[in-house]
Amino acid sequence: MAKSAQHKTESELSEALSQGKSLLLSIGTFSVFVNLLMLTGPLFMLQVYDRVLGSRSEETLTALVILVALLYGIMGVLDYVRGRVAARMGAEFQATLDQRVFDAVLRRSVLPSERAQPSHGLKDLEAVQRFMGAPVLFAIFDMPWVPIFVAMIFVFHFWLGIVALIGGTALITITLLNQRLTRKPVGDANEAAAQADAFAEHLREESEAIQGLGMRQAVLDRWQTIRNKALAAQITSSDRTGTFTTMSKTFRFFLQSFILAAGAFLVLKGEVTAGAMIASSILLGRALAPVEQAIGGWPLYLRAKTGWARLEDLLANTPKVPERTELPRPKARLVVDQISVIPPGEKVATLRMLSFDVHPGQALGVIGQSAAGKSTLARVLTGIWYPASGKVRIDGASLDQYTNEKLGEYIGYLPQDVSLFGATIAENIARMGQPDDKQVVEAARKAGAHEMILQLPQGYDTVIHPGGGRLSGGQKQRIGLARALYGNPVLLVLDEPNSNLDSVGSKALNEAIRLTKEAGNSVIIMAHRPSGIAECDQILVLEAGMRKAFGPRDEVLKSQLQNYKQVASVVQGDKA
Repeated sequence: MAKSAQHKTESELSEALSQGKSLLLSIGTFSVFVNLLMLTGPLFMLQVYDRVLGSRSEETLTALVILVALLYGIMGVLDYVRGRVAARMGAEFQATLDQRVFDAVLRRSVLPSERAQPSHGLKDLEAVQRFMGAPVLFAIFDMPWVPIFVAMIFVFHFWLGIVALIGGTALITITLLNQRLTRKPVGDANEAAAQADAFAEHLREESEAIQGLGMRQAVLDRWQTIRNKALAAQITSSDRTGTFTTMSKTFRFFLQSFILAAGAFLVLKGEVTAGAMIASSILLGRALAPVEQAIGGWPLYLRAKTGWARLEDLLANTPKVPERTELPRPKARLVVDQISVIPPGEKVATLRMLSFDVHPGQALGVIGQSAAGKSTLARVLTGIWYPASGKVRIDGASLDQYTNEKLGEYIGYLPQDVSLFGATIAENIARMGQPDDKQVVEAARKAGAHEMILQLPQGYDTVIHPGGGRLSGGQKQRIGLARALYGNPVLLVLDEPNSNLDSVGSKALNEAIRLTKEAGNSVIIMAHRPSGIAECDQILVLEAGMRKAFGPRDEVLKSQLQNYKQVASVVQGDKA
């Protein structure tokens, strides 16, 4: 099964790459002509030294200069064009996979273990794209020409060819050593930098708590420790790669001078011409250029290779969501049948063999101590997590028969921690889609948020910062409730909906629940406060992830609570 998934992912990445096959072929074609035109310099020198200087012909020199200018112009155009083609090939590859990779990142981010780690997906894709558009890619196409240029040096003289061959072999050896000795330092540096960036972003998101609790210096010190570790890894990586880059560059300079000296010696012996001496030096420089370029671009290649491997892993573990037959709008009948839930990345079930049902027009209150499994149940009912066994059905269809988008239309969700996005109030209520003004206002009225929104500077068009900006916890909660109610979902799942609400907000919440029930829809409320279950018809009591009691509200409360009368009076008071 794992092999099948891996093969499918490789095909997915390869398919995206194959869309640029024609561009890759163009780069290869342009590279052939660019390398052929690289012979312009050696041949020009050969003609100048061996013909022009010997014949002292100004006309020949003029003709050669014009021809060389034309050939270099063509070479420059072709080199420029292949660079543009490579950039577009990389951009096309990224554009093809951008949404797919980001969707996989979002889907993986609901896992607790993934949220604790830096997300590499989009950066990995960008690293592959950068490599595809970088000059180091051209070194791969130019590499096959190295033996051709060395062979041409052999044509001039055997010993000049031997010098080029030994020098080229030494430079390739340096390249292989660079590959072996820098892979780990470069990888460690990239990983350390990602960890430092992720920690810094987390601190920025929690800046208010850090400031309010006097933690600023403590977290700065911890961040500095992580940052110093990243910098140390980067210095080690830079030192190692810099050593090989300097070695290769210095050796190439020496080799070009040495072949000139060897050529000069052979000229003195009368075995080669001065033109052949100069041409051999230029050819050697051209032959070794791709090798040196490969050494210089090695960190970029390593980063792209690591990114490619991680993309394969990400997409293998997050396959595309299959197409599903669109079902009609369901009725508000929920059936939970013997579900057991193991949170992703964990081994112990937090819900065990849980069953209950909710009928249209009913509200169910779910109560229990902390860690009883209430929030886990909320995540399962909204399709965020899937049960390890058992089924959750709405109107007879299991939740996995709906797409995420359709499930979102039918199930409204208010999480414990309400997150708002950097957009207008209306766009937030409309779940970041194109707002339907009538439905936006209707949802806000149901949530008791309409008047509060009108008091904001631009009303529904007020742009808020990510997370909610300066909105109070209660304001965010009521906007979040309006978002859950948007589109008149058949099932409303509310996780601690009154945790930040005052008495006015709690009454507005109860009114929203009442209206939802009157419309024939269902509501499930995870509650700690008695006021949270004022409109509930049924109560489910959870204890250690199992059903302790289930039935009509008053009966369950009476059987489970010693202070039933006190709680009942609070509930009745809130309902009134």
